[in-house]
Amino acid sequence: MPDILEYCKGRTVETFKSGATLIRQGGDDRKLFVLVEGQVEVLRQDTQVSYIEEPGSLFGEMSVLLDMPYSATVKALSTVKAYVIDDPIKFLGSQSEIALELAALLARRLYYTTSYLVDLQQQAAGRREDLDVVDKILAQLVQSPDDAKVKKKK
Repeated sequence: MPDILEYCKGRTVETFKSGATLIRQGGDDRKLFVLVEGQVEVLRQDTQVSYIEEPGSLFGEMSVLLDMPYSATVKALSTVKAYVIDDPIKFLGSQSEIALELAALLARRLYYTTSYLVDLQQQAAGRREDLDVVDKILAQLVQSPDDAKVKKKK
């Protein structure tokens, strides 16, 4: 993903101290972050769900693309330098290569998430009814947003 850094040239790099919160779960700043250097952790309800240290990595993109509050908190684990994109839709639409990089990132995340859920489903097969939620999650992942709206109306 270092290519995304090329498209950020000319923007200001912001520095965050270790322990700083870059994104707060539930916040609605609608900013996109591009990591230049450092390490961050992604937390949902105080549980670490991801660790990011690759320069050029994006975070905050779900909030921007889905026009919803941030779904996780992102905290600096070291001194972090990042581009903070205040006009993320304009930025993402400015070059098709940026959109392709983002699409690849989201596809990778979906691949690993579904692989994990399938593994969990296979491990739990027939053992506990409360793990049936995995089936529901997998069904929702392959369902389009329009399908979900139709089901809610019924």
